Amino acid sequence: MSVRDMLKSARVIPVMTVTDIGRGVDLAKALVEGGLSMLEVTLRTKEALKAVEAIAKALPKAVVGVGTLTKPEEFKAARDAGAVFAVSPGLTERLAEAGKGSGLAYLPSAITPSEVMAAREWGYTTLKFFPCKAAGGIGALKNFEPVFADVAFCPTGGLAMDDFRDYLALPNVVAAGGTWMMPANLVKSGDWAGVTKLAKQAAS
Repeated sequence: MSVRDMLKSARVIPVMTVTDIGRGVDLAKALVEGGLSMLEVTLRTKEALKAVEAIAKALPKAVVGVGTLTKPEEFKAARDAGAVFAVSPGLTERLAEAGKGSGLAYLPSAITPSEVMAAREWGYTTLKFFPCKAAGGIGALKNFEPVFADVAFCPTGGLAMDDFRDYLALPNVVAAGGTWMMPANLVKSGDWAGVTKLAKQAAS
């Protein structure tokens, strides 16, 4: 399945940063129970790849991917851990080439017209838009739509429960990602029922 098809099906992508594998699995279970089954685990901690492996094993029906991928060799590590998609905060020629042969659905990021054009030349027309709010948010995406009619975006970075649906309403947005459905206080306290409730609200 292409990354665009995955995103269209999911619509909302929780972006997880895991420092404790057991709690990461519990968090993933709470999110999936709430109806959010496409999960991005960022490569921002040393536990990330082990967490991907544990989540994929515990939740075989979940669509688990790796985010914050910035080096070509990380594609193989992500795939070996059980990821089925990869996300980058940007795109370089080396990453573009590695993504093609990685066996993973790949979502690179672009936030300027030149970056979007370069990504499209490398064959990528489904792009992350990060950091969304800092890069112009809804206004920027609205301006991109008539210029890059073949490009679809997944904005992340600063989205919240009170505005993510505004992004999803844009014709060139296929999904939105973030952490608003798993606030730090709920995760810290292990309030998985609270996370599930917020996930259900996001999924609805």
